[in-house]
Amino acid sequence: MSDPTMPNDPQGQPTWESQPPGWAPPPVDNPYGQPSSPYGYPPNPYGAPQGGYGYPIEHPQGTTVLVLGVLSLVVCGVLGPFAWSMGNKTLKEIDVSPGAYSNRGSVQAGRICGMIATVILGLGVLVFVLFFLAAILGSASSSS
Repeated sequence: MSDPTMPNDPQGQPTWESQPPGWAPPPVDNPYGQPSSPYGYPPNPYGAPQGGYGYPIEHPQGTTVLVLGVLSLVVCGVLGPFAWSMGNKTLKEIDVSPGAYSNRGSVQAGRICGMIATVILGLGVLVFVLFFLAAILGSASSSS
């Protein structure tokens, strides 16, 4: 079936070369109700960023949350609350645009590591305070 707005070649097939300058084919409808992208894949229906060919990208904070969470368990427990807080914020951003980000699992792992490190840090501070109070009370009772 030939397009009446496009001139035909001698065999009756439309030719792109014979079109006037500035002519473009009509937009192609897709299930999302938006014109297709120039790269041939449908646009993201959620309006969130995507990588090439419509595949999801990694959230920019995902690796940071994971590294902070692991470091808070292994090296420095003070990083735990930061990993926990950043993980919560990043997971909210990922959940707002489903299908746009591919690293939800690593963000969740970093967040959980941060939660564990924060609990361990809190228990350590509590034990330190109890020992300090016991030392003060012990020295006050022995000097009397």
